[in-house]
Amino acid sequence: MTSEVIVDVSPKTVSIALLEDQRLVEFQREAREEHFSVGNIYLAKVRKLMPGLNACFVNVGFERDAFLHYLDLGPRYHALEKYLELLGNGSKNVSLEKVLKEPDFNREGSIQNTLKVGQELLVQVIKEPINTKGPRLTCEFSFAGRFLVLIPFTDKISVSTKIKSSAERARLKQLVRNIKPHGFGVIIRTVAEGKRVAELDNELKVLVKRWESVIEKVRTARQESQKLPLLTYEETGRTVALLRDLLNPTFENVYINDPHVFEEVKGYVSLIAPESADIVKLYKGNVPIFDNFSVTKQIKTSFGRSVTYKHGAYLVIEQTEALHVIDVNSGNRSKSAEGQETNALDVNLGAADEIARQLRLRDMGGIIVVDFIDMDVPENRQKLYERMVENLRKDRARHSILPLSKFGLMQITRQRVRPAMNVEVDESCPTCGGTGVIKSSLLFTDTLEEKIRMLVCDLRITRFRLYVHPFVAAYLEQGVFSILRLWHLRYGFRFQIIPNQQLAFLQYEFYDAKGREIQMKQAHENVASSRKSTATTVPTV
Repeated sequence: MTSEVIVDVSPKTVSIALLEDQRLVEFQREAREEHFSVGNIYLAKVRKLMPGLNACFVNVGFERDAFLHYLDLGPRYHALEKYLELLGNGSKNVSLEKVLKEPDFNREGSIQNTLKVGQELLVQVIKEPINTKGPRLTCEFSFAGRFLVLIPFTDKISVSTKIKSSAERARLKQLVRNIKPHGFGVIIRTVAEGKRVAELDNELKVLVKRWESVIEKVRTARQESQKLPLLTYEETGRTVALLRDLLNPTFENVYINDPHVFEEVKGYVSLIAPESADIVKLYKGNVPIFDNFSVTKQIKTSFGRSVTYKHGAYLVIEQTEALHVIDVNSGNRSKSAEGQETNALDVNLGAADEIARQLRLRDMGGIIVVDFIDMDVPENRQKLYERMVENLRKDRARHSILPLSKFGLMQITRQRVRPAMNVEVDESCPTCGGTGVIKSSLLFTDTLEEKIRMLVCDLRITRFRLYVHPFVAAYLEQGVFSILRLWHLRYGFRFQIIPNQQLAFLQYEFYDAKGREIQMKQAHENVASSRKSTATTVPTV
């Protein structure tokens, strides 16, 4: 199996696609101004106590207050509280050893006896805002690296259960015990298997520096009485985080269309895996990067309410407030000659493959209920369950699967730390705006020519690219004396028409030589204003 990562950076969003054998298996899209990602650490204040929930609401700067449950304060909360108190007193170079003797947290306590309104807290985001809910917080901090996870206020060392060799587990534990500072716990990740002490030590020093930078910002905020909430640590970008967790020898290429993100990712890969630095490549083509690697078409076919898979069978995926529901349908699939039971088993096994892919692709979390086609043979029901378990082994999110119930339902729970990915595949008409009535499509080329004339003659812009729907691009370029060639001759220079699969049928976009979109509405207003100004300054004869 080979893997590729395609990163599409636009002015407003960053989209990341993970391909396995050219097939889309993971897709993430986030706004570039998003600041409430999992892993971020804030110095914030308690806004409101909720004794009935044994929780409180904390202001971290989001439109809705973040949620912090009493148990999420963590077993070492008293150590954290004492540590923040020492920092508040102006102490410098406060060692974690000074607070490790603080008593463990009482799990049977209550929020109103532990916190008070207006109290300052150092908190970390563990779940992003979802629907009407704000972020969820914890006071148990962790800093994830490629090989290690650093946890302050403890001395415990844990090893990933996926490392089976007892000798290797003992070796890694001993190495980390010798190099880690006192007062820090460490989780050794699976990819650390076989690594040398120098590699582990380098990463450990980087993670410790991250914690020290957090503490330095807290100390500065206290001394200067800075306004809270304050972001003290921001998790690395989604692209870097994805590579940190997934990078392995099967990765062949990482294509990125933005120079800044390219340098960031290349620098990170050079740090964690110098031998793989060459796989990070800057995409410079004019065709949209997702179109070039056939990602756009896969997105259009993989998202939406209905998803088709092999032999005409399809899934219907519905999201409710409480859970996700998936219905398996055989569709117009031809019946097997061996009977209904065999046909149902074949459809269900194919559905299990596609459902496992959809869970990763859409990042569906919480409770998922799947209604499979009924099967009477117990061996077939067991085979389906084992197939689903096997398919989800590659899923990084924590999950649990129950065997089929008597009603043919399979229940799955999957870790949810951010909203499920929802991509609108239905296109809205950019011309009629939903009215159902548009200008004659025959006049569309006239509209385009008018925009081109405005750019060339009025705005003096001669270097630009025109993006249109692939069908429109084919129409403009067809024949020896194509419409595009006539435009080139008419205006005396050549410009490119580039097909973009993400555009609707009669939608178009102009981009300048630097890759910035030209807002034609604003351009029209500028031209009109210029003409008006000229008219008022010309003297009458």
